[in-house]
Amino acid sequence: MTEKKVLQVAAAVIEYRGRYLITCREVGVHLAGYWEFPGGKREADETFEACARREVFEEVGIEITAPRPLTITHYDYPDKSVELHFFTCSLSQGDPQPLGCVDFRWVKPEELAEYAFPPADGPVVAHLMKLAGSRDA
Repeated sequence: MTEKKVLQVAAAVIEYRGRYLITCREVGVHLAGYWEFPGGKREADETFEACARREVFEEVGIEITAPRPLTITHYDYPDKSVELHFFTCSLSQGDPQPLGCVDFRWVKPEELAEYAFPPADGPVVAHLMKLAGSRDA
């Protein structure tokens, strides 16, 4: 049995005015139509932080503040395994545009449950919703 290649990915959890930026994956790609935090595959010569900045700019054309590590998740899909490095940051400059995604939205933490996220994003979505709930209590 051959071992699946592990894709290393960086994703940015961008908070702005109490909302998070989520993007919808393009048609024809793995997990098309799912919503996610902007990000993508790390290139061999870049740090995860640099990857997060590059991917956010490529997907929605904005700049972000310095990414701070949030968590790392691992998930085995039938055809591949992913290691996702999530970072928190804020909007630094620009207005999002759907450059490398179908659509984007700024959503409140409690609205995250209304969107279909890939299974690998589940722990981060749950964490953000729990944080919002504890602030409201």
